Amino acid sequence: MSTLRLDQTAKGHVLMMVATVLIATSFPVGAAITDGLDSLVLTFLRFALAAMLFAPIVAWRYGLSLPSLGDLVRYAVLSACLVGFFWGMFAALHHTTALNTATIFAMTPALTALVAAVILRERLPASARLALPLGMLGAVWVVFRGDVDALMSLQLGYGDAIFFAATVAMGFYGPLVKRLYRGEPMAQMTFWTLLTGSVWLLALSAPRFASVEWALVPTEVYGGILYLAVFTTLITFFAVQWSSTIIGPTKTVSYTYLNPVLVLGMGLALGDQLPPMMTYPGFVLILSAVCLLQRSKSA
Repeated sequence: MSTLRLDQTAKGHVLMMVATVLIATSFPVGAAITDGLDSLVLTFLRFALAAMLFAPIVAWRYGLSLPSLGDLVRYAVLSACLVGFFWGMFAALHHTTALNTATIFAMTPALTALVAAVILRERLPASARLALPLGMLGAVWVVFRGDVDALMSLQLGYGDAIFFAATVAMGFYGPLVKRLYRGEPMAQMTFWTLLTGSVWLLALSAPRFASVEWALVPTEVYGGILYLAVFTTLITFFAVQWSSTIIGPTKTVSYTYLNPVLVLGMGLALGDQLPPMMTYPGFVLILSAVCLLQRSKSA
């Protein structure tokens, strides 16, 4: 049994590394297509397409019989966390900057740990409690490229309050996955989470459909939506949900600290210049925090 558990734990970490790399690729892809289509409509298409592509696989393996009302409520609660995050992010960006949102997003692992402590009674050792603020500090350090003056001049407003609420919604997601999981196949849980999320997003985005000139949307936008639907929605949702039940929500979400490092690496591969030397202490803090969190044992 212990060997099986070790194998499952290793799979959880491998899945989260793959998911983290895929999530990092969503930033340049999203930036390339975001001006071609309304953001809320784009997110609906991303969710709906992922659910449609996953449906035949789930139908073949497990069938697509309608879940009970209680199960639908579970899936709707999980998808509401995701939709709340994406909707809040797009709403916030009308009133704040990407720099501010990146800074606030660095709080996600700490918020997840707090929610897990309340919902799951997950108690972290001293090393993990030290790692969470270290990782947050490292992520913020990288976001500001080590410019302390820029960090000190950061001003928060209405849009930042919206995005903080969205980040809290994301903080609930991992713990609720573990709390609401009832042993069903994870592919089935992922599909119904995507489908109920599509329903939430349809209700939010439907009033905007009439204003979209679908024939004028560039082909690369549809290609980007397909990529986001398959790789950074379907696969990553499955990976996060499965890993949350195996290695725990705090360790799962701690991989988000690696996003600045991976985005930087992709930028360098595409010809960007090296960041200033003052950025590198942030990378050290991030990697140290992730290592500490993964080695810690929750009680």
